[in-house]
Amino acid sequence: MPRIIAASICILLAALLIYSGINAYDRLTWLLEVTPVLIATPILAYTYRGFPLTPLLYSLIALHAVVLIFGGMDTYARVPLGFWIQHVFDLSRNPYDKIGHFMQGLVPALAAREILLRRGYLSSRAMAGFLCVCVAMAISACYELVEWWSALALGQGADEFLGTQGDPWDTQSDMFMALIGATLGTVGLACWHDRQIARLEKPIAAAVR
Repeated sequence: MPRIIAASICILLAALLIYSGINAYDRLTWLLEVTPVLIATPILAYTYRGFPLTPLLYSLIALHAVVLIFGGMDTYARVPLGFWIQHVFDLSRNPYDKIGHFMQGLVPALAAREILLRRGYLSSRAMAGFLCVCVAMAISACYELVEWWSALALGQGADEFLGTQGDPWDTQSDMFMALIGATLGTVGLACWHDRQIARLEKPIAAAVR
């Protein structure tokens, strides 16, 4: 990804993060929701020179960050986009959190795929796809555990973070959306991802020669 585009995306995300923090519906919920962005951003900046990712993966990470930021600002049950989707499809609840869990499956799966293939840990694309879905589901399960622990620690204060909206099957449906995201990512985007990985590896191979 060209540096000017990467820098522009970083500036945009930083502006959205600041804006969301200032206008947060609940400041604690905002902090809990955007914590993955605060953790991932310096890691991506640090590894940009030594192990740059594909433009596809960087773009999906940025999109995921946007989903998390707006979810943190309004809380997932109050995001306007979710209300629009609820109205269009005549749903019983605001489904914005399902978009977040879809991305929670998609992005980690592709990140794991890129690391496994580019580092040479696996040569089989099929096995890489299977293990990447497993990685995404493990992350999804860990996130649900974090939500559970937050609910125990904060009591009623965790309601906005959990965003269950009275759905007793919220945890299961969250993980199902992560499974859909991970599967679609590793299957539907595999060819596109492979082409970008190949373009990244060409300069490295030429330098070795």
